[in-house]
Amino acid sequence: MKLLIEHGRVIDPASGRDETADVAIADSRVVAIGRVGDFGAERRIDARGCVVMPGLIDLAVRLREPGREHEGMLKSELRAAAAGGVTSLVCPPDTDPPLDEPGLVEMLKFRARRQSSCRLFPLGALTRGLNGEALTEMAHLSEAGCVGFSQADRALRDTGLLMRALQYAATFGYTVWLQPQDAWLSGGVAASGEVATRLGLSGVPVAAETVALHTIVELARATGARVHLCRLSSAAGVELVRRAKAQGLAISADVSVQSLHLTDVDIGYFNADMRLSPPLRQQADRAALRRALADGTIDALVSDHNPVADDAKNLPFAEAEPGASAVELLLSLALKWGRDDGIELPRVLARVTSDPARVLGASLGSLGASAGRLVEGGVADVCVFEPDATWSVSRQVLLSQGKHSPFDFAATGTALPGRVRATVLAGGVSYQAVPA
Repeated sequence: MKLLIEHGRVIDPASGRDETADVAIADSRVVAIGRVGDFGAERRIDARGCVVMPGLIDLAVRLREPGREHEGMLKSELRAAAAGGVTSLVCPPDTDPPLDEPGLVEMLKFRARRQSSCRLFPLGALTRGLNGEALTEMAHLSEAGCVGFSQADRALRDTGLLMRALQYAATFGYTVWLQPQDAWLSGGVAASGEVATRLGLSGVPVAAETVALHTIVELARATGARVHLCRLSSAAGVELVRRAKAQGLAISADVSVQSLHLTDVDIGYFNADMRLSPPLRQQADRAALRRALADGTIDALVSDHNPVADDAKNLPFAEAEPGASAVELLLSLALKWGRDDGIELPRVLARVTSDPARVLGASLGSLGASAGRLVEGGVADVCVFEPDATWSVSRQVLLSQGKHSPFDFAATGTALPGRVRATVLAGGVSYQAVPA
C-alpha cells in the first residue's frame, strides 16, 4: 500500500531533521520526505498541526501473556501500545512460565506478529525459571529471538552466578538487563523516609539500589559485559551510573515515567495505584532523575507498563500488587517532562525513539540503522501526534486490559499534552484515532 502523510512537522531526533514536509511510504519503507510529487497514494493522512516522528520504542512493557491473561492479553496490550504511538517494545521474561526455553520465545513472537500492531523484542530469562540457581542456555534463547537476558524484577542473590552470567554474555556479545536492587534490602513496600514512617509502611532504603549498583558496576568492569540498568529510582544511583559511564564502562540505563513524575508524597492516604517497583522516592531523587534524563546519563524513558487486575490492586497498600498501565501514556508524559523542564522537543523525542534504539543496537535485526529514525529508505514505523491536543487518563479511555494508573486524572480534571492520531507499522496503519 502507498501511504502519504501530508503537511506535518517532521522530526527525526537522530539526524536533527525538523521541517514541515510530506512523508511518502510504500512497500513498508519511507520512499521520500519533503515535497512529494505524483506519488499515487492509496491512502492519505492529513497531519496539519501534527508532529510526524519515528514510532516510539518502549524498553519495558509486560504483556502478561502467557500465564496471566486475566491481567492482560497479548492482543489488548499490543493494541494499547499502538494507541500510544509505540511501534517496538521490549518485554521482560517473567511470564508464566518464564521465557527460559526457545520454544516459548518463538511462540510469543509468532503470536505477536499475527496481531500486526507492534514489534515485539523479548528478553530471555537469565536463570532457569528466574529462580537464580542455574543459568539458561543463552545462545539458544538468542537464536530464538531474545535481545538480552534479565531477571525481570527479581533480585539475584548469588553474585558468583551473576559474574558467570556476565562473563558468558561478554564472550558472545549479549546484553544483560538488570534492575538494581539488593535481595536483602528491597523487601519493603515504600521508599524509606518520612512518608513511609508516617504511614507505617515497611521501607526500601536507597542502599537497596546503590549496593546492587556497586556490585553490578564492579562485575561489569571485571568481565567487560554490556549491562542495561532498568528503572533507576534515586539520586545516589544516578551518580553511580554517571561515574561508571565516565570511566568508559558499557552501561546504559532507563527510568520509568512514574519515577520521573511522582514522589512518595503521592501515595496520599494509601493509594494502591502508587504501589510500584521500584517504589516512588523523594523530590530530590525525582529532580536528579529528570536532570539525568535531560543530560543523557539516563538513556531512555520507559513506560514500565505492568497491567494489574482489580482483585490484585484493590487491596490494602502493602498487600496490593505493584504495577501500573502506562504504555499509552509514554509519549504524553515525555512531552510533559519536556514542557515542565524547558527541554526542546527533538531532545525529548530522542529519549523514546533513537536513544532506546541505540540501547538495543544490533538486536533490532532487520530494522537496522533506521530503527528509531525517520529517514528515506528506512523502515516505515511512524507516529503522528497532535502536540496541542490534551486528554485525561481514566479507566474508560485506556485500551490496556489493566485499568490502574497513578496518572488517573479524570477526577481532578488534569489533562496530559499530546494525542496520538495515527501509528504506522511497516507501512501499514496499525492505529488511527477516531476524529473528535
